[in-house]
Amino acid sequence: MLQNKKLPAGALLLAGAAAFAYYKYSKMSADEKTKIVSDLKEKGQNLYEKYMPQEVKNMFAKDPIASAKSHFGEGNDYSS
Repeated sequence: MLQNKKLPAGALLLAGAAAFAYYKYSKMSADEKTKIVSDLKEKGQNLYEKYMPQEVKNMFAKDPIASAKSHFGEGNDYSS
């Protein structure tokens, strides 16, 4: 038997907002789309720089050698 389950009102509002945002995005010119994407990337980078702990930033560093040195030292100071 199938039960009649109602969607929460919040889910319906969220779906409507997403559909409207997609509609507005699809009507934009290529220049407007590029500007929005670049603004979002810039805001994301600012959030990353401001709130991400340095240990996590080191794990995602583009230079793995520099990241390893920051985690494990230079290697010259250790003896076996």
